[in-house]
Amino acid sequence: MAPHVLSFNLKLAFGIGQAAEGLKNAAFGTFLIFYYNQVLGLSGTMAGIAVGLALVVDAFTDPLAGSLSDHWQSPRGRRHPFMYASIVPLCISFYFLFNPLVSSETALFIWLLVFTNATRTAMSLYHVPHIALGAEMSDDYNQRSTLVGYRMFFSNVGVLFVFLIGFGFFFVPTDTFANGQLNAAAYPPFALLLAVLMAITIFWSAWGTRSIIPHLPKVPATPPVSLGRVIIRVFEDVFAAMHSVSFRWLFSGVLMVFVMVGVNSALDLYVFTYFWELDRPSILMVIVSYPIGVMLGAFFTPTILGRWGKKAGLIFGGLSWPFWQALPIILRLLGWFPENSDALLIPLLIGIKLVQGACTVQANIAFGSMVADVVDEHEFESGKRQEGIFFAAASFSGKATTGVGNIIAGFALDIISWPRGADIRTAADIPPETIFNLGIVYGPLVASLGLLSIWCYAHYKLTKERHNEILQTLIERRAQ
Repeated sequence: MAPHVLSFNLKLAFGIGQAAEGLKNAAFGTFLIFYYNQVLGLSGTMAGIAVGLALVVDAFTDPLAGSLSDHWQSPRGRRHPFMYASIVPLCISFYFLFNPLVSSETALFIWLLVFTNATRTAMSLYHVPHIALGAEMSDDYNQRSTLVGYRMFFSNVGVLFVFLIGFGFFFVPTDTFANGQLNAAAYPPFALLLAVLMAITIFWSAWGTRSIIPHLPKVPATPPVSLGRVIIRVFEDVFAAMHSVSFRWLFSGVLMVFVMVGVNSALDLYVFTYFWELDRPSILMVIVSYPIGVMLGAFFTPTILGRWGKKAGLIFGGLSWPFWQALPIILRLLGWFPENSDALLIPLLIGIKLVQGACTVQANIAFGSMVADVVDEHEFESGKRQEGIFFAAASFSGKATTGVGNIIAGFALDIISWPRGADIRTAADIPPETIFNLGIVYGPLVASLGLLSIWCYAHYKLTKERHNEILQTLIERRAQ
């Protein structure tokens, strides 16, 4: 196992690799459904289904990436070869996702389905080994929270960059498009820049952490196996991971969380543009406030978790996201929030997003650190070191349920009869009852899922004291 005390350069290189995931997630969550539905005219149902069906592929590719990297044998370790291999396919598929060469509704649906799957599969090839690497870099209970803190910080650097460069440069108003998000020509160069940045950050992370490879766990030498055996082994590894009671509760809780996130992310631009009636600079100020809050909170969260415990941080952060997400919507629907023309509206929305991000990051960091602890518990019980498969399952839970969230959002847009097309420019083009129904979906309806996630997290039983006992036993075993 790598040493407890890691250099700043190692932590920086590891953390900055998460920026690629942040770039991709922000573009997917905020712009993808809006681009295909509102700009290109694909129905909300078809757009949601196309994006959501990627979970079928994720259900296999995430565990495959985790299992393959768990068992991989090479001079460059278990994780790094996959990190390097992901760069080219990820960049190509992401660029063409936002540059469709077709125009009919059926062709757009197929294009979106194919390139969404290609992008997410390529990201799995990188992301799963990358987050598994973090669990290998240290077995110290608190150091792991620090590593996840670096990862969360740079993930939100990526998110923040997407918002700043998107709203601040690519989607600016023109003579033809007063609402810059409706300009179809702006999306391909936007995607090209993000693809290049993903390549840079992934390579930086892989190259910058190469010095830790000799200290990482090794896989016993085994002869090559057939493709059929690889597939069987994936299922065996998934079953072993889900056999862990601690992990099952974490996994179930995060399922609920990412359904909420998926729905709300897909509807963000609709709510900002038509419910709150914000102009482009105001959308930018509000939407960047959340990642800024996360980045600020990430500095303090490891200390807070060390004092109050990871489970407490997970529950507090898990409650914070839906509470602050739904609060302004509910207050507006009740008539207790400033009107859209009120000067207090934007400062209040900015403040709420900052607080939401600073509070929610405790759950993000605690969850990643707790999964690493569960890996130790699994090794204690089974004798196998399998970071990849556990983090693959965690990654899949996020992507799959975000996909479900996108499906729900797409269906919801059609159920409330949301008008589509680039000619829908302002709230005046939409019936008031439709805007009201959008608020119901975006606010209280989705936030109710947060209570289910907290119920799951409350059943997690692996304490710091029990983890220390497990770790001591593992150290003694490794020394033999």
